[in-house]
Amino acid sequence: MVVKRDGRTVPFDRERIRTGVAAACKGSPVDQAAIEEILTRVVERLAAFSSPVESAQIGALVLEELRRIDAVAAVRFASVYKAFSDPQDFEREIQLLSEDPQSGN
Repeated sequence: MVVKRDGRTVPFDRERIRTGVAAACKGSPVDQAAIEEILTRVVERLAAFSSPVESAQIGALVLEELRRIDAVAAVRFASVYKAFSDPQDFEREIQLLSEDPQSGN
């Protein structure tokens, strides 16, 4: 089960993660196999969490995986996951990527 930001609890949906990751990776060199690897790693890591898990925890895991393989896709995903509201939000995320030696930039 997943606890959404508004407090609702919904069933875990792997397809929802796949859709978000695929949208973030659109136009990037990240292929379908890499997206599946991200999903597998995220689901495996979620198994260690107690249920229900917060949607923010899922988003953080996905973002961490995307940062490793494609910086642009990571920023795209972060803009939705973190609900960016102004250009400074993008600047902060890019700064975080530049400080992370394992990011895909």
